[in-house]
Amino acid sequence: MPLPPYIHETLNDPERYQTVYARIRGSAAAPTAGLHFTPQLLERLRAKGVRTGFVTLHVGLDTFRPVESELVSEHKMHSEEIEMDDSTAKLINEARREGGRIIAVGTTSVRVLESIASLHEGHLVPYKGHTRLFITPGYRYQAVDALITNFHLPRSTLLLLVSAFMSKPLMERAYQEAIEQHYRFFSFGDAMLLL
Repeated sequence: MPLPPYIHETLNDPERYQTVYARIRGSAAAPTAGLHFTPQLLERLRAKGVRTGFVTLHVGLDTFRPVESELVSEHKMHSEEIEMDDSTAKLINEARREGGRIIAVGTTSVRVLESIASLHEGHLVPYKGHTRLFITPGYRYQAVDALITNFHLPRSTLLLLVSAFMSKPLMERAYQEAIEQHYRFFSFGDAMLLL
């Protein structure tokens, strides 16, 4: 199993690097924000009226490749396979009509939802294909209202996506607070909710 370069030990239990809701093989890495969710937590959320839908983004090995260019626009974003089925598209569109918030768990979910929305004038429809969407500061989010995500590596495309969501100054303050409070970063680290 491919692991991020900062994980130096062998995982004896491959399920430790897998979400409890994973169903489809094909990703080179786990959507790590989802590692925080247990079957019990998902059940407690549903009991409170939270509706859940699932999307697929097959993370490629390039997700570990840092942004090396000083000009972000020169970074070549890798292509990844994405999919959203009809029931999830209907669920999200219904929540939108009812005034609900769309909370993405992880940057991979954000990329699926925003990729589809960008192809369909902000609307979410069933879709299966590829995306090269590179979300950087200045991007206007069309599908996602809130985000649960881990703390990401410097110079990563994921950090740029988070910066685009919450602004660079706020992101820097949040990361400084995380450092001061000794939060754990990266795949098995702590998560944050961005509203």
